[in-house]
Amino acid sequence: MATNDIGIDLGTTKVMIYKEGEGVVVNEPSVVAYDANTGKPFAFGEEAFLMVGKTHKNIVAEYPLNDGVISNYSLTKEMVKYFIGKAYNSKVIKPKVCICVPSAVTGIEENAVVDAAVSSGARQVFLIEEPIAAAIGAGIDVLRANGNIIVDIGGGTTDVAVISLGGIVCSKSIKIAGNTFDREIAKAIKNRFNFVIGQRTVQNLKHEVANCMPSEDENVVYKIKGINMLRGLPGTLEISTQDIYPVIEPIIAEILAAVKQVLEVTPPELSGDIYENGIMLTGAGAKIKNLDKYLESHLNVKVALAEEPEKCVAIGTGRSFELEGKLESGFRDVTPGFSR
Repeated sequence: MATNDIGIDLGTTKVMIYKEGEGVVVNEPSVVAYDANTGKPFAFGEEAFLMVGKTHKNIVAEYPLNDGVISNYSLTKEMVKYFIGKAYNSKVIKPKVCICVPSAVTGIEENAVVDAAVSSGARQVFLIEEPIAAAIGAGIDVLRANGNIIVDIGGGTTDVAVISLGGIVCSKSIKIAGNTFDREIAKAIKNRFNFVIGQRTVQNLKHEVANCMPSEDENVVYKIKGINMLRGLPGTLEISTQDIYPVIEPIIAEILAAVKQVLEVTPPELSGDIYENGIMLTGAGAKIKNLDKYLESHLNVKVALAEEPEKCVAIGTGRSFELEGKLESGFRDVTPGFSR
């Protein structure tokens, strides 16, 4: 990978950009704020995220990607252009750009992303599938004749894939991931306690309180701030791990079911490799406490959480240039005019 080439993880909740020799140089929420009257965007990333839930009628702050799907491709295009410009500002040497897009992206949405990269100065554009990028970023040698299974839990989707010889052997993608946890936690607190909380508070509960295998020793109590619906006034509420577990248990059970479905169709020889190698967890959604132990207890296969799991896709997307021409699937040149 040349130092002027970049890899972009275009996630539902985060945009990360990786540059060789510098690592992840952009790590910001995938949020765009725009004028409600003109539709013109004026803030991106962290700046726009600070406006979520705090805007008046003339300003809209939104995530243009929703549950693994680009819901507003014009905003997505502007967001991609902005972040490429932030990460790479040379006007002399044009970079190669590799972008990891959501699994369920359509052809029209894909073209919008490619157009954004080209209009930002990219001389060549590649797309990579999320499981391949996650595996590379987690340090797995994807080119070996050796089966590895990756479970990447992002913001909008969970991707499960068995990888061998530079390609995806079998896979499954479900629209159940980090955002699902957030929605269900917020809904449960509203319904059970008549208490409304904001997005940041929900994420704090997920990271600090949620536990996939709770015990009395690990019961965390966390004080949150929000609106008491019965009184119509601001207030506080104490939420514990025991309160959160019934909310997240059905979600982690669905992720477990997806992993089982992939394992059931994995060829026997690769299943033997997976028994030896174990399962690798990546993505920010994989950081919920004891998720690895939960999966391990139900699958009878060792499960490991990657180092810096939230950055694996971005790192793998950037490093994929080193494997150009070697990957059998999940990596392709989509530069306008390229014959494919």
